[in-house]
Amino acid sequence: MAETPDTLYLKIDRNILVQTYQVHLQDIAKMECTNEAALRQLKQKKIYTFQKQETQQQKKHRSKVFSILNIIQQIHEDYPDLEIQNMGETDFIIECQADVQENKWLDIVKSCLLCIIIFLGAAFTIMSFNNDVAVGDVFAKLYRQVTGMKSSGFTEIEICYAIGMPIGILIFYNHIGKKKVTPDPTPIQVEMRKYEQDIDQTFVENASREGNNIDVD
Repeated sequence: MAETPDTLYLKIDRNILVQTYQVHLQDIAKMECTNEAALRQLKQKKIYTFQKQETQQQKKHRSKVFSILNIIQQIHEDYPDLEIQNMGETDFIIECQADVQENKWLDIVKSCLLCIIIFLGAAFTIMSFNNDVAVGDVFAKLYRQVTGMKSSGFTEIEICYAIGMPIGILIFYNHIGKKKVTPDPTPIQVEMRKYEQDIDQTFVENASREGNNIDVD
């Protein structure tokens, strides 16, 4: 009876960040193999080396698109009889962040400006909506029907509306400062994940069309 070949189970995410110029297989992949000796060797296998960039602008664009076939080819160079089962992505991005220095104060300024823009944009949107549907007139008619008096424009209804709107927004977005109302992902987190997936997919497709991805011949 023929001997059953060893099997390597390989799982790689769509986007991987590495902190060194030399990328080893254990830096990007989760692996399980029936051959423990081969697994230890493969974890230390170098699959790519990023060139050290001199300028800060160059450092921001150190990303490469890889095909899983290239990784399998490199593994088979050392273990030609090893059976490989891919449990992850077929194309993925490796981004090198070695020696990338972040400007903390610049990030704070950007965050403050972004908060101001979002606040003003949200306020304008709410005011435009209130004017379009004539919320003030609706409140005035409702106040007159309930109390029999003419609304001054600053009644209990407007106060409750002004208080209830931010509370409703906070509950809907499930995020108050660094705390969450529930452990579920917030709508913003969900939309950001969708945005990241679209960006990664576009980056992979563009690299493939331009021939900049690392694949087998």
